[in-house]
Amino acid sequence: MHRGTLRLYLGAAPGTGKTFAMLTEGIRRAGRGTDVVIGVVDTHGRASTEELRRALEAVPTRSGELDLAAVLARSPAVVLVDEFAHRNPPGSATGQRYEDIECLLDAGIDVVSTLNIDELASLTDIVERVTGVRPEQTVPDATARRADEIQLVDETPQALRRRMAHGNIYPPERIDAALAAYFRPGNLAALRELALLWVADRVAEGLHRYRADHAIGDTWETRERVTVALSGRADGAALIRRAARLAGSTGAELHGVHVATAPRDSSDSAELATQRALLDSLGGSYHVVRGADRAGALVDFAHGVNATQLVLGGRRTNWLSSRLGGLGLAAGVARLSGDIGVHIVGHPASPDVQSRPAVHTRPAVGAAPRRRASVLWPSRRRAWLGAALSAALLSAMTVVLVAAGGHLNLLSAVLVYLLATVLVALAAGLAVATLTAIAATLLLNYFFTPPVHRFTISESNNALALVVFVLVAVVVSVLLDRAERRRREAARASAEAETLATVAHSVLRGEGALTSLLEQLREIFAMRAVAVIERGEPWEPAADRWQVIATAGDEPPATPHQADVVAPADDRVTLLLSGRLLGADDQRVLRAVAIQAAAALRTERLAAEAELSRPLREVDRTRTALLAAVSHDLRTPLAGAKAAVSSLRDSSVAFSAQDKAELLATADESLDRLARLVANLLDMSRLQAGAMAVHSQAVAAEDVVARALDSLGPDGDRVSVSMPMDLPAVTADPGLLERVIGNLLENALRVSPPSRAPLLTASAHDQRVELRIVDGGPGLTDEAKQRAFVAFQRLGDTSNTTGVGLGLALARGLTEAMGGTLTPEDTPGGGLTMVIALRRAAAYSVPDESLPGESLPGESIPGESIPGEVA
Repeated sequence: MHRGTLRLYLGAAPGTGKTFAMLTEGIRRAGRGTDVVIGVVDTHGRASTEELRRALEAVPTRSGELDLAAVLARSPAVVLVDEFAHRNPPGSATGQRYEDIECLLDAGIDVVSTLNIDELASLTDIVERVTGVRPEQTVPDATARRADEIQLVDETPQALRRRMAHGNIYPPERIDAALAAYFRPGNLAALRELALLWVADRVAEGLHRYRADHAIGDTWETRERVTVALSGRADGAALIRRAARLAGSTGAELHGVHVATAPRDSSDSAELATQRALLDSLGGSYHVVRGADRAGALVDFAHGVNATQLVLGGRRTNWLSSRLGGLGLAAGVARLSGDIGVHIVGHPASPDVQSRPAVHTRPAVGAAPRRRASVLWPSRRRAWLGAALSAALLSAMTVVLVAAGGHLNLLSAVLVYLLATVLVALAAGLAVATLTAIAATLLLNYFFTPPVHRFTISESNNALALVVFVLVAVVVSVLLDRAERRRREAARASAEAETLATVAHSVLRGEGALTSLLEQLREIFAMRAVAVIERGEPWEPAADRWQVIATAGDEPPATPHQADVVAPADDRVTLLLSGRLLGADDQRVLRAVAIQAAAALRTERLAAEAELSRPLREVDRTRTALLAAVSHDLRTPLAGAKAAVSSLRDSSVAFSAQDKAELLATADESLDRLARLVANLLDMSRLQAGAMAVHSQAVAAEDVVARALDSLGPDGDRVSVSMPMDLPAVTADPGLLERVIGNLLENALRVSPPSRAPLLTASAHDQRVELRIVDGGPGLTDEAKQRAFVAFQRLGDTSNTTGVGLGLALARGLTEAMGGTLTPEDTPGGGLTMVIALRRAAAYSVPDESLPGESLPGESIPGESIPGEVA
């Protein structure tokens, strides 16, 4: 059975029109004769969406939820399923709706669904930083990327706010809170950018797969990408800035690439590190690749990232130097670049390292490494060029010497031919030079050794001269070969050192070191995939079983026999590479890299162990702070109570009835304060030990609020309360919730001026109920908001007379123990709002298309205006 196709309508926020677009698509397909049904759709009470829903057949739902069995039994061609990331109620066969959709796809049914950008798991932290709300229902990115079609439903922030203000998204009672919190213009703009960039990345992935599947190597200028070649010399910073200006003028991506190959006489590792930092600061990405030919490696990398422009430095050379040294890097890149635009920035003070002109020599994927060309055994192309040079030089010199006639003797001819042999040795190596020497000997014998024009030698000294000529030519060629070999070895060692330095930099970066190292390694050696695997301990049952620890690239190998290259790091850890075979030199470098990979793995594990030990350190810190804090706070109420009781027991003093009442009140107040302090300390200890007993049940929030106000005594009358009559019950421990509300109200009363009384409001948001305690104090900075919930913090206090600072820490701990959250927010007009979010205890109902977690930061206070566009 063929698998069904999935089409996702993606939006930046609720209200962009995803459900409307999904229903419109269903009606369009039904109009073409396709069997289309609605699995589950939430119209959110919008008349236009409801009208579209009535135009299609709907499979009955089960308490508002998708009835998977009914849809499978109906077996339509297409089913519309709203809210891809929706969390199913407890007791369902699957945890989330996208899992139900997977079942439908496996059954061969096409599915059309909707998704918000903030519901992607990889963007959770970003969304929380932008909006202040952490999404509660998310979808793995890989699941969303598997969709056959992803269509963005886009709206501008201004249009969304207008729709909200006109009541087209949320009911009237939620409009003010949404406009002041989640639907702020900045939030919507950031979410829109996230959606656009995520969809653009998916488009780029699809284009990359298409080009790979169809073996398309030409550059498609779908998006400007600028690559700058870095060599580690002084002109690199100027090149980076030129490339950054070029990229900035077109909105292009910027990539910097360094080729670790050839001699590095004029390059500087420190300068290269400085250039890398400059590239990072300008928004570019740094890459290192290896290759025998710099020009070919640069062009290959540019094609790999689909670059449209390549920026590199080039020196100004004269005719003679270009002929003797060969084409420079710039000329080689220009010859191989094809349709990539090449920008050559002239810089006479910093000459480029020259490379011999050659076609790109990187082995094909899966091919065995080719024999390395050297002076002794040149490449086929170099050998043919050397042979042509030899023939041209010998012919020209023979013509000149013959024309000179009797003016030159045999010694002069020998020296001239020796020069030709040395030049050929420089250009083509020992083998071709030896053949040149033999050919020159024959020419000397035929044209210049009596008897001429015959291959005979009449005088023994002439024969000795020819033999010495051949020996000298061969010796000189051998010496040149050795020098060239040392040069290549030094260049290879330099390239290997550059590779190891780059890998070491990835390891030293700390967080994600192993993943970064593998990605860098895959890029340097031009591999398809890299993986680190580990064998179990000898005493473990699965000692011979390999476990994949980290990977980079597509289709990474999982066992040694699946890899093209295997590099053991130690007895347990092994590095695997797939894509092509490597030569002996690369294998040597790879073994060193494998050891670094094992070190990075150990570093990450040590960091994880250190993270696990953090709670213990926190407990020690808390214990130390407790001992420092309670020294005064326990002693003060004890001293007050003891002084009052001792005075009453003193028979030498006659107290009036009023004095006795005041002393008894003082003792009672001190003991109450002591009891509260001890209770808070005990509860905090239970929370930290995980031993807090929580008896959650359905609780009427208004009843708990009333008891909390009563516990404040006369100060409770200062608190203004605004709670709707139809507020649903919450799931909480009544006693703990009363403590939380009481602590927060006590703090609000302490910081609020007499002219602005604290306010307590409540509202329901889908499956959560929020209680907001608003004070009129000075508020807190973002940094202070985080420190406010640390135990034994007394923000703004200068003495120990105001308590040990357990109130907010205990309130958050008790709230989280009940499955809720406590978050601080800025109050419009000044002050701080504490938001208690608890689970709704009513019968389960389908949430509408709304905010993740449904806690709307900054909900407005009745009677206050909300800034922002509402027209």
